[in-house]
Amino acid sequence: MSPAEPSSPSVSARMSRQARRDTAPEVAVRKLLHASGYRYRLNERVPHMSRRTIDIAFTRSKVAVFLDGCFWHGCPDHATQPKANAEWWRQKLDKNMARDAETTAHLVAEGWTVLRFWEHQPPIEVAKVVEEAVDRERAARRNGEQT
Repeated sequence: MSPAEPSSPSVSARMSRQARRDTAPEVAVRKLLHASGYRYRLNERVPHMSRRTIDIAFTRSKVAVFLDGCFWHGCPDHATQPKANAEWWRQKLDKNMARDAETTAHLVAEGWTVLRFWEHQPPIEVAKVVEEAVDRERAARRNGEQT
């Protein structure tokens, strides 16, 4: 087996079934935001980048919210390292983290505020930070300010 292959077809199949959207943390945060009167778009394409989406996008105020899974995105507190086919997994997860950084940098360059949260963060705290950022951006845009 080369480092470019998953360890087995069953592992590959299981991992491909992992939720990419509508995860429990995403749904919990979205419910809180919606209940507070915030409206947003789901899985919005990142402008000028193919195959990349924003989990929760406030397009008018240009606030992008990502809720990253600890395993897939390399949480410093909770990420685990698979023992089987470790090198393949290390490369895969490193690519995920590099793609996250590239996406964030691209959105910031396009004038977006980017908020990234870990799946283990309490939804109520995430929603509060998002609401504050959206309110701040809305106020700045109303006042004609550049943020």
